[in-house]
Amino acid sequence: MHVSKEKLHELIQSKLHKAGLTLEHADGVAEVLVHADARGIHSHGAMRVEYYAERIAKGGINTDPQFHFNQTGPASATFNADNGAGHVAAKEAMDKAIQMAKDSGVGVVGIKHMSHSGSLSYFVKQASQADMIGISVCQSDPMVVPFGGAEPYYGTNPIAFSAPGENDDLITFDMATTVQAWGKILHARSKNEAIPEGWAVDGNGEPTTNPFEVSALLPIAGPKGYGLMMMVDILSGVLLGLPFGKNVSSMYHDLEKGRDLGQLHIVINPLFFTEINTFKQHISQTMKDLNAIKPAPGFDQVYYPGQRSAEREEAYSSDGIEIVDDVYDYLTSDAIHHNAYDHKDPFAK
Repeated sequence: MHVSKEKLHELIQSKLHKAGLTLEHADGVAEVLVHADARGIHSHGAMRVEYYAERIAKGGINTDPQFHFNQTGPASATFNADNGAGHVAAKEAMDKAIQMAKDSGVGVVGIKHMSHSGSLSYFVKQASQADMIGISVCQSDPMVVPFGGAEPYYGTNPIAFSAPGENDDLITFDMATTVQAWGKILHARSKNEAIPEGWAVDGNGEPTTNPFEVSALLPIAGPKGYGLMMMVDILSGVLLGLPFGKNVSSMYHDLEKGRDLGQLHIVINPLFFTEINTFKQHISQTMKDLNAIKPAPGFDQVYYPGQRSAEREEAYSSDGIEIVDDVYDYLTSDAIHHNAYDHKDPFAK
């Protein structure tokens, strides 16, 4: 099923508004979800709407949050999201970080007490579209076996980065510190497709390609990914005085309660370090240089980070965004939710 970007936004906004969000906040969440789907990151797009709708309807996402921005220094601040829509809070907090970076060269904002905020690439692109460097990290609930361990401790704990080049050039990446994000497992389940070996393990700790047998995810590059997810948890949890590690709230338990998650935005203003036009020229040159590298056997081209997502976004703008039929049927139905997520075991079939 292919749906125009505008129609998908309308369907998502309508569903979340019916669940209880204000039209303004429903619009903000829809913008971030459509961004993900338009770039082919379907694990963080429309397939998440029913989960959000159920949590909103049950009170676990505050429909009337009182956001509070507290600037603690020339380049530092906290943003209390009051367990409102995480996408909206993260967007507003990034705007604040960008403004501080304009004034001080750097802006660091820690977001406290937020709900799930979706694809981090949206927020770092806010910075690069303002001629800044954007970095964002956030914690998530435990579902990753640490290197050498036999039970989950950290979440998929993603990292995102974006920098501006010339004209409309942006170099962006958004990655989980696991081999793949949990949402990719869910997407494979929704399409009844196998996953590549090395993404996850089953209940016995053995590698599996069956998304329905997944019991835990694996960190990228073994101990290196394990170290990165620890760093993210400290920056977005411990640093902000929030629950951390195995104490991070579950996505699917206690849907009537706020999740109290943390996220950290870091914005760097190149103007305070170099000449901005030279910086942007060098970013664009980096992109061209990477594309010009001789590809290895079995590859047609070397892509710079985020390039294929940008190409998918361009293709979808004319052909419509690909959405799983079941997700489309839900979005066009009268149902707010089907009570499918409360106390769900994320690894259950």
